[in-house]
Amino acid sequence: MTVDINLPSSGMGIEEATVIRWLKNIGDQVQEGEIVAEVETAKATVEIEAPASGKLATIVTPVGTTVDVNAVLGTIAS
Repeated sequence: MTVDINLPSSGMGIEEATVIRWLKNIGDQVQEGEIVAEVETAKATVEIEAPASGKLATIVTPVGTTVDVNAVLGTIAS
């Protein structure tokens, strides 16, 4: 089973963000709540937490890519 890592809504009127760093690589173990990536919005840098524990299976959105809120950034396989 896989779980999507989505770009969350920050609630500050932000509609998009740019991935500036992945803290984990494909195949790395992650724990639910662990910071796996950082994105930059027009107002702040936001840390993205793993929504589940498992292995980082894919990175859908590479560094430097700008995506809309709720876009899939990557997936975690349990």
